[in-house]
Amino acid sequence: MADAEALAVVQTRTSREVYRGVMPAEYLDRLDPSRRRQVWRQLIESDRFPAGTLVVEDRDDGVVGFINVAPSGDADADAGLVGEVRAVYVLPEHWGRGAGRLLMEAGLRRLADAGCRQVILWVLEANERARRFYEAAGWRTDGASTTDDSRGVPLTAIRYRYS
Repeated sequence: MADAEALAVVQTRTSREVYRGVMPAEYLDRLDPSRRRQVWRQLIESDRFPAGTLVVEDRDDGVVGFINVAPSGDADADAGLVGEVRAVYVLPEHWGRGAGRLLMEAGLRRLADAGCRQVILWVLEANERARRFYEAAGWRTDGASTTDDSRGVPLTAIRYRYS
């Protein structure tokens, strides 16, 4: 499954860059595309929602980014009306070239076509680059947050909403 391999590489390389200084270096150093590849294979094989995972490719570099969208899994959201951007990653060398904007537009269009009237996403509070990107596109925080310390340091994620 070349798609799973490409998604795993994009996710791993981007995570190492984005989360440097936010997550422990030991955790980032242990990120392994082969482990992520297995997760992506399972997601690709089980993806029943009409939105799913969309990629952007570069003529020379192949897959350089992806977005994964689905019905919201949040307890306070109607999964039939609220979609969720579960992940959006673009290789660092392609930042600022429009790939993220193209992915977001395509993902939001897919969710709208599936009947979603609102979309949410969760982002680490410390991920200032992503937050600026979302806010420039019209996303707004809605007050929800959660903290996870499974990576050796407490990380707070905040929820954004888009209508």
